Amino acid sequence: MGATGYHSHRITICTSCRHKGRDCRPGLELIDRLRAALKAAGGLLSNDFEISGVACMAGCDRPCTVAYHASAKATYLFGDIEPGQDIEDLVAFARQYRDLDDGWCSSTTRPGKLQRTTLARVPAALIVAEGGPVQ
Repeated sequence: MGATGYHSHRITICTSCRHKGRDCRPGLELIDRLRAALKAAGGLLSNDFEISGVACMAGCDRPCTVAYHASAKATYLFGDIEPGQDIEDLVAFARQYRDLDDGWCSSTTRPGKLQRTTLARVPAALIVAEGGPVQ
C-alpha cells in the first residue's frame, strides 16, 4: 500500500458462490488463502492489491468467481476457482496483471488454469468527448 493507503489494483472474490449439492461457500477461504499468498510473495505485489469479497458476481454456474480490476485497465472475471488448488495461478496472474499497462493479455499468456476459465474480459472504461478523450 502506498503512503496514501491506496491500493492500485483490486481482486474481488464472490462470497456467495457454492458448488451444487454442497453447503460450502469457498469464497471466504479463497480470500484468506490469497491474502496470505500475496503477503508471502512480498514486495510490491502484496502492497499493490486489495482483496475483498462481494455477495454475488453472477457466476453461480462456475463457482468460485474472482475478478481483477484497476483504473484504466481491462477487468477480468475468472470462474471455477478452487481455494486449495489455484492460488499459485492467481498470484502469478496478479504479478502479470500488475505489470500490464492496460491490463490486456491473451488467454495463452495467462498462467495455468486461468487460460481456460476466463468468464469475461471487460475493456477499461474510457470517457470520450467530441474533442477526444477527457483528461
